Amino acid sequence: MNIENAQEAVDEWIKTHGVRYFNELTNMAQLTEEVGEVARIIARRYGEQSEKESDKDKDLGEELADVLFVVLCLANQTGINLQESFDKKLNLKAKRDHNRHHNNKKLK
Repeated sequence: MNIENAQEAVDEWIKTHGVRYFNELTNMAQLTEEVGEVARIIARRYGEQSEKESDKDKDLGEELADVLFVVLCLANQTGINLQESFDKKLNLKAKRDHNRHHNNKKLK
């Protein structure tokens, strides 16, 4: 599934199950909450914090999917073709950052 198909699938889900989109500010708050859940897992599982017993069953993939779902909602409700925007950004980064990363001694 490409990003455009994912946006369509989210839109269909909203129309079928979600009644309507939450407003943009609510979705932004939701996105922040979901990113916080991802950060908690990363900090405890891969960082230096100890993982609480209650966090050990948290699924990082599921939390990342929650982030993606809300991002797709925001793109849909603001009229952004995220596939087009992502492709454009990837091309820009490839041109702008190719030599920068290859020449970065910290990455060798």
